[in-house]
Amino acid sequence: MTLESPPVLTIAGSDSSGGAGIQADLKTFTVHGCYGASVTTALTAQNTVGVQAVYGVPPDFVKQQINSVLDDIDVKAIKTGMLFDTENTKAVAQILKGRFDAKGHIPLVCDPVCVSTSGHALLHPDAVDTLIDELFPLSDLITPNKAEAELLLKQRNFPSRIENLQDMINAARRLKTLGPQAVLLKGGHCVFPLGDLENVSSDDTQVIRDDLLDENSNILRIHGMKEQHLDSLVVDVLCASDNHITIFARTRLQSTSTHGTGCTLSAALVCQLARGTPLSEAVRLAAAYTHTGIETAIPIGSGFGPLNHIHSITPCLVSPRTKTNPYPLTSSLIRSSRVIWKEYVQHEFVVLLGKGTLPKENFIHFIKQDYLYLKYYARAYALLAAKSHAYAPISAAINVVFSIVQESSMHMSYCAEWGITEDELINTSESPALTAYGAFLIDTGLQGDSMNLVVALAACLLGYGEIGLWLKEEARAPDSWVQWEGNPYLKWIEDYSGDVYQKAVKAGLETLENRAAADAPSPTRFTDWQDVWERCTRLEKGFWDMAMKLEV
Repeated sequence: MTLESPPVLTIAGSDSSGGAGIQADLKTFTVHGCYGASVTTALTAQNTVGVQAVYGVPPDFVKQQINSVLDDIDVKAIKTGMLFDTENTKAVAQILKGRFDAKGHIPLVCDPVCVSTSGHALLHPDAVDTLIDELFPLSDLITPNKAEAELLLKQRNFPSRIENLQDMINAARRLKTLGPQAVLLKGGHCVFPLGDLENVSSDDTQVIRDDLLDENSNILRIHGMKEQHLDSLVVDVLCASDNHITIFARTRLQSTSTHGTGCTLSAALVCQLARGTPLSEAVRLAAAYTHTGIETAIPIGSGFGPLNHIHSITPCLVSPRTKTNPYPLTSSLIRSSRVIWKEYVQHEFVVLLGKGTLPKENFIHFIKQDYLYLKYYARAYALLAAKSHAYAPISAAINVVFSIVQESSMHMSYCAEWGITEDELINTSESPALTAYGAFLIDTGLQGDSMNLVVALAACLLGYGEIGLWLKEEARAPDSWVQWEGNPYLKWIEDYSGDVYQKAVKAGLETLENRAAADAPSPTRFTDWQDVWERCTRLEKGFWDMAMKLEV
């Protein structure tokens, strides 16, 4: 077995309904490309309604199972789940310690399963001390939920009540003093508003908003990613070995398909650690997998059903489209280039244009170069039509070419309003910034992957849509810096924030996402898409730079 499919081990209870315990773990291991081994600590009679009975496995047999696996298989990471009682907890801790002392440490994730979601006790009360004293010191990470964290803290006479985000941070740091290298305090049973994230920022705290909209994402919000749920966020808190805090914030899902969530998350974490993924990134990826498993689950049973563990049989670089994230590729592209994307959207040229104070000569220089850019843009879409293999995309690309030709006529009329004659416009020399951008579009179109050209063209289409919406949104703010009434550039702002252009933005988003969904990228292709997007974003910023410097 190669590291392409690293062996991992779960030591946990069995779930007869298949949604949690070792059954959930083995499903998660498989879809993450890991070879899964298991040690059973207890048998349960349970379903989506609750746990009806638990039958513990004798501790000597638990030890035999662990020895059988570790004597033969080069396990790269281990997780523990439900350990049932003191004897089994001691047996697991003692044999793992002996193994680690003799043959070297194996990354260990301890999910301190104490109580089921339905309220059934899954760990005998007298086993909690054993868990803390003997297993936590061996653990690279423990993953308690709110109820488990409060129980563990109370057991050691720490303040234990968790009611807000700061309580979660304090609790995570206190739990780390109990012996583990790191703590992930899960927040599935806590709900916080977005404003709470802003109140905890400090030098040793990082916030990762994985499925929340960053700034300069108005095109996603307006066209599908609704955020009326910002007052109900789920927040996980990671306290690393150096006490640095990372907060993972996600939208709360209204779902009854949550059976086995904790098991699934810790199993996904083990898979990431087995491959050497850094802890913070491992948590982000595992949380994203679990979140999508909840959102894409099909209801099973009459109570709290299981997640959809197989939503990603093969690693999926672009998440599936969902109601809360209908544009996963675009979100990913914007997020991966957030710094240059912001410099593009909020460029000095755009800001001065919004204020109405942009010097006239800069704007005239820009619209003359923009007229020439439309030729490159039309030719690029013609190349896209030539590279398409079906009538529908050919027709769509040709329609865009016709639209650009019509836009060029309107652009000429617009230029005339600024005193630019048709002859002057036609004979304008290309600036180096325009030539560089146009050459990149044509070169991308001539190369193999047509999706690279789709991404390149989208950077312009979506970027101007985002700029229009940003200026429009800023204009609505109290005491806005945007000058709306009497702004000499108001028509330009209204054009790109208006319904006609935003309809084109919506169509562009759909094209980008549908093509990605129909032809899932390999890691190499996905990297190419990211590179093309960032390159075009930089070239767009260069276009604004050119306008400010009046480069010819």
